[in-house]
Amino acid sequence: MEIIDKALEFEQRKHTFKTTSERIESSREVKHLILSLNTIYKEDKDPEIMDLMKRLTVIKQKIEKRLKGRP
Repeated sequence: MEIIDKALEFEQRKHTFKTTSERIESSREVKHLILSLNTIYKEDKDPEIMDLMKRLTVIKQKIEKRLKGRP
């Protein structure tokens, strides 16, 4: 399960992005991880995978909030 390992590694990584392009890349990466985990979850129905997806979604929302800026 290398997708799960990549997702756990992304979760542990520092999330201080200096440039906008770094934020965009990380947002796309976490989106890909979440969708990949979702396909695994559909087959296994493992609650640990769902918890991991939820934690990654929170990280993704923070990144996207920072990308959009203030209104």
